Amino acid sequence: MADAIRPPVPPFTRESAVEKVRLAEDAWNSRDPRKVSLGYTADSRWRNRAEFVTGREAIVALLTRKWNTELDYRLIKELWAHDDNRIAVRFAYEHRDDAGNWYRCYGNENWEFDEHGLMRTRHASINTLPIAASDRAYFWPLGRRPDDHPGLSDLGF
Repeated sequence: MADAIRPPVPPFTRESAVEKVRLAEDAWNSRDPRKVSLGYTADSRWRNRAEFVTGREAIVALLTRKWNTELDYRLIKELWAHDDNRIAVRFAYEHRDDAGNWYRCYGNENWEFDEHGLMRTRHASINTLPIAASDRAYFWPLGRRPDDHPGLSDLGF
């Protein structure tokens, strides 16, 4: 059985690429590994930092580990470029560890989608910077970023 269609689907326009990026951001801000995994093909291939995984179950396992240690996770993604079935984004997220230390992680992702709008390839490069609690910039309640919250460019990230 084929996976459900996840609009918007390729070929991407600027508007549909921006929409796809926001939908991905919203899913990740849910911090629900199963929900997030449904945006990817059953055999999706990831490079996340130095970790390589394939398939939804491996994605769920990676995200479960991630969000068990990255507490109070809040993410903003921004479109960088797009092509027919590819999107490049930049992102920054903030989280704390269980000792109360805060971090901001900056990164870039390259995405490739199938004809159903499911991501089949994700390459993520991420750098982590320790920050003081007073340097935090993401204060919305856990979950979806409010529409009126500044984006990455607005924040100078």
